[in-house]
Amino acid sequence: MLAPGPKPRIIAMQLVQERPDYQYVLRSAGGGGAQVNDQILTHSFILAPDTLIENWNAANAATMTPEHLQPLLALSPELIVLGTGSIQIFPSPVVMAACLSQGIGLEAMNNPAAARTYLILASENRKVVAGFLFDGERR
Repeated sequence: MLAPGPKPRIIAMQLVQERPDYQYVLRSAGGGGAQVNDQILTHSFILAPDTLIENWNAANAATMTPEHLQPLLALSPELIVLGTGSIQIFPSPVVMAACLSQGIGLEAMNNPAAARTYLILASENRKVVAGFLFDGERR
C-alpha cells in the first residue's frame, strides 16, 4: 500500500510528425521498392531533396559504369548514397574513382541503410543525392 501523498506526475512524450522543408521525402525503402512522398517506386531512381528522377537506367551496382553516375553527378552533390537492394553490393573501382576524382564521396549500402543515411544527411541540409536499385532489376 502506498503512503498518502501527492499523486505521481505522468510525463507523456509528444509525437509530432515533422515536415521537412524539401519537396521529395523518402518514406521507406527496401529491396523491392520505395516510397517517396505518397508514390510507390519499384524501378531504380535518383533522389535529392528537391529532385526525383524516376526510371534511372542503372539496374545493378556490380555492373554499373561511370556513365550511370552522370545524372547523380549533374546534381552537384558532396556525397552519393547508393542503395543496392536488399544486400550491399559494391560498384567497381572504376565507378568509385569517377566520384572520388571529382571530390565526391560514394557510399554503397543496402536500401534500408541507404534510406536512413540519406534522411539524416538531408535533414542536416547536406548536398546529398541517393540512387536506389532494386532486387528485381538485376540483369
